[in-house]
Amino acid sequence: MKILAPAAARALIADRIRKGVDVTWFENRDQALAAIVDADAAWLDTQADGKIPDAERHAPKLRWLMTMAAGVEHVDHAYLRERGITLTNGSGLNADNVADYAVMGVLVAAKRYDKVVRLAHRHEWTDSPPGRGELSGSNALVIGYGTIGQMIGDRLAAFGVRVTGVTRSGRDGTIAGDAWRAKLGDFDWVILAAPSTDNTRAMIGAQELAAMKPTAWLVNIARGTLIDNAALIAALEAGRIGGAFLDTVDPEPLPPGDPLWSAPNVLHSMHLSGRSQTSMFARAADLFADNLSAFLDGRPMRNVVDLDAGY
Repeated sequence: MKILAPAAARALIADRIRKGVDVTWFENRDQALAAIVDADAAWLDTQADGKIPDAERHAPKLRWLMTMAAGVEHVDHAYLRERGITLTNGSGLNADNVADYAVMGVLVAAKRYDKVVRLAHRHEWTDSPPGRGELSGSNALVIGYGTIGQMIGDRLAAFGVRVTGVTRSGRDGTIAGDAWRAKLGDFDWVILAAPSTDNTRAMIGAQELAAMKPTAWLVNIARGTLIDNAALIAALEAGRIGGAFLDTVDPEPLPPGDPLWSAPNVLHSMHLSGRSQTSMFARAADLFADNLSAFLDGRPMRNVVDLDAGY
């Protein structure tokens, strides 16, 4: 049995790997691609290079692939399904941090703290607050009420926000499927926490933006592909929505001249939500070690991706 794991995790998990398991520790993409050719299982992330797309195609013996990323759009799901390779992801590893960022976006937007910071930089004192929005009594729609979505909901509820979640099934009182579109006008905050799949691509377009309240804010901590950029820019320029807090955009990084940078009432956070922490890699190492034991024993593993659903 040969497994492949990032060298940065060696000190965290080496003593948890059973005797008889051959481990190759890699430091970069090239080393990973060279070593995966005869690996049975692999954790394919590096702290320097991040995710390693298409590595599974170099591994004829591979039976299990792990990534610490929650989003798995960089992996060929059809190929894994055809080969019978199990994919596990890092769903939940940085959920608290991403949820914190989403709530930060709502607070910054409500009080327009971005404008407060600019005033302070100019050494300008004002008695007129740039933002007068109040969270208590407002309504939030969280599209994608999984681990992160529920954490966002719990945090917002503590501020007195009435939260409605969206799931595929409509479980636990959430809105099912696409029924949220008919209710968009009821919400002050529309928060995207859904995975990036073919079904969610450009799910927020001209029609959805037109249905939102003219004062509502769009908050995206999911993936940039969920939003039609051209439609969002047009809506912002026309003042059809209050604004947008974008932790994620498409493409990433956003090119310097992209009009989304300078669209009115947009707050960018450069996909920093999941990176604003120091413990995710250690938690990923724990997950890998636990799942490796399950893999060797033939027991169910945690965070197995549904390759048909895409998450």
